[in-house]
Amino acid sequence: MSTATTNALHVADSHDLIRVHGARVNNLKDVSVEIPKRRLTVFTGVSGSGKSSLVFGTIAAESQRMINETYSAFVQGFMPTLARPDVDVLDGLTTAIIVDQERMGSDPRSTVGTATDANAMLRILFSRLGTPHIGSPQAFSFNVASISGSGAVKFERGGKTVKERRDFNVLGGMCPNCEGRGSVNDFDLTELYDDSKSINEGPFKVPGYGSEGWYGRIFGGSGFFDPDKPIRDFTEQELHDLLYKEPTKIKVDGINLTYEGLIPKLQKSMLAKDRESMQPHIRAFVDRAITFTDCPECGGTRLNETARSSKIAGISIADACAMQINDLAEWTRGLDDSSVGPLLETLQQTLDSFVEIGLGYLSLDRPSGTLSGGEAQRTKMIRHLGSSLTDVTYVFDEPTIGLHPHDIQRMNDLLLRLRDKGNTVLVVEHKPQTIAIADHIVDLGPGAGTAGGTICFEGDVEGLRASDSVTGRHLEDRTKLKGEVRTPTGQLEIRGASTHNLQDVDVDIPLGVLCVITGVAGSGKSSLVRGSVPADAGVIEVDQTAIRGSRRSNPATYTGMLEPIRKAFAKANGVKPALFSANSEGACPACNGAGVIYTDLAMMAGVATTCEECEGRRFQAAVLEYRLGGKNISEVLSMSVAQAEEFLGEGEGRVPAAHKILQRLVDVGLGYLRLGQPLTTLSGGERQRLKLATHMSEKGGVYVLDEPTTGLHLADVEQLLGLLDRLVESGKSVIVIEHHQAVMAHADWIIDLGPGAGHDGGRIVFEGTPAALVEARSTLTGEHLADYVGA
Repeated sequence: MSTATTNALHVADSHDLIRVHGARVNNLKDVSVEIPKRRLTVFTGVSGSGKSSLVFGTIAAESQRMINETYSAFVQGFMPTLARPDVDVLDGLTTAIIVDQERMGSDPRSTVGTATDANAMLRILFSRLGTPHIGSPQAFSFNVASISGSGAVKFERGGKTVKERRDFNVLGGMCPNCEGRGSVNDFDLTELYDDSKSINEGPFKVPGYGSEGWYGRIFGGSGFFDPDKPIRDFTEQELHDLLYKEPTKIKVDGINLTYEGLIPKLQKSMLAKDRESMQPHIRAFVDRAITFTDCPECGGTRLNETARSSKIAGISIADACAMQINDLAEWTRGLDDSSVGPLLETLQQTLDSFVEIGLGYLSLDRPSGTLSGGEAQRTKMIRHLGSSLTDVTYVFDEPTIGLHPHDIQRMNDLLLRLRDKGNTVLVVEHKPQTIAIADHIVDLGPGAGTAGGTICFEGDVEGLRASDSVTGRHLEDRTKLKGEVRTPTGQLEIRGASTHNLQDVDVDIPLGVLCVITGVAGSGKSSLVRGSVPADAGVIEVDQTAIRGSRRSNPATYTGMLEPIRKAFAKANGVKPALFSANSEGACPACNGAGVIYTDLAMMAGVATTCEECEGRRFQAAVLEYRLGGKNISEVLSMSVAQAEEFLGEGEGRVPAAHKILQRLVDVGLGYLRLGQPLTTLSGGERQRLKLATHMSEKGGVYVLDEPTTGLHLADVEQLLGLLDRLVESGKSVIVIEHHQAVMAHADWIIDLGPGAGHDGGRIVFEGTPAALVEARSTLTGEHLADYVGA
């Protein structure tokens, strides 16, 4: 056989492209693209240009749908339903693993250790090597309670019913007092009532518990205490009845009612709800009245005394989980026992991955709900780094979020390592540092929403720089340092801050200016602002947490803009406003105003189909006859914010109240969102900017923004800087936690925390103007900022 034939490419190796033809998901306009396999491809473009629609909505969605179809019908019944994306051809797909920024579940029992299998390995380690030996790995788990019991069991044997006595015993590690949660909650009684007043004088500070209302009448007419006696003079029994009495039938003014103590009543009505879904005034009350303290029995470790008593080299499992991960990695290196050799090796690799990915400052007992989006994404990455899978497609959604420029370098190395294992890596990203390492770049645009959805450029970094696309033009953008900075009008004094890793920090945050707080990930920025700013400073915090809302909520309902629009429609047509709500009288009867009909196929995967009656418009046909400025309500809701701002701003469709809100949405860079777009489809950065727009009209004087550049294209960052300037000029104080050098360069004052992360951070390493920071080059931030502005 000739060498020519042996060297010829095997037909199996010729499939080296993922081909997409005619993609029309969301705003994509018949997009066709070819993506090389086993390479790193970065997708760029302004926010809303269709990057996620192409990567997540088309490629990853179809891959997942096809994998789901390989499971049995029974298993599919428990999986989310995925419709086939609107695309003509999808060829060469491989298994997609999505590593997105969804925050990890805020289940109080979930910690960094339980989310990454590190805890499972530690439990086995302690059950083998711990002295004294106390039992199996579950004896070290704070999610397993210890129970024991005994009794008679009946069973049939040889046609007879036989009774036998059986005992059983489960040894778990859960602390019985806090049930493995680590904290107990308690009511601050001084926030519930004023003890110098009597019941008839209305002593309660609980919203809705005035002496005039029902609750006041129930407490006053219960007969368990004298309603004219001040609460401080109550006997022990009377106070117990007021606060803790079990539900008891009573008669007040001839009406049969149930009386219940104040505290169990509040626990059922307020504490059973999720904090985010409470109305703001109730949330404020709950935050004031309820104190969470470490459980006194386990000291917040979640483990019972038995689990804490077993130690390896003087360290218990609780101590190991409380250590910073880089210290724990050092400690496990010192252990040497051939009986658990392979286990130690795997544990060592997992812990080293944490350190390498820049999360060495976390501890395994950190609740996973407290991780930021970027930290959660990197924690998920750890699972995949040690994975033995190859030839899969990893899909990342802005992996550099929450990373200091210093840490982005390490993240880049990890993305390249995943690629070098033979995987296809697709990354949606805006940061030039990550765009620079791509093997292939796909740039979408040119605009957002309906103005986007086309491919503007495909090729390498050099080609992108030379191209005339929006990304290409802005790739070399550098914000200059300010020539002169504003003078503060006052200051927020923080003294002795010691939340989390802060080391007794004293700092004055200037007010009336743009102040940027920066530092490597884990250096204590959020702890400084969230944990230490005085509660009475009138601070409005705008973060990226999910907005609570069903798929019926949208930007129009969330910002309160739909109300004036409905009223304008009602006034113009002489009918009532409720007709113009898809959640009320105007809803299409077939789909109840959801626009889609969900068919539950029992054990098969359910299906969502567009409602045939209203064709997804969500309203009754009769409602769509009513017009305002020539448009019906459905057409207004399908407009983008920018179009609606024009339509509702002038002419017959003028609605000043809604127009004002729309202007704020355009200001924060959300001009491309549709008014009726479900909130569940928004990214973290979009949520934050939507919240910012709703808060902008509030009276508060101090805004705290947490990485507002998240998800913003280089071209949009300039617009954001303009918005921050306008906020400051209107008399507000703006404090921004940020890693983006453009925002740092634009600041009036910088507070830099560090020098490292975790216990190596928590100190102020620099405070002053950006120019002084660049000149000093004394910190990591200073180095990177100096490089950025070309100093």
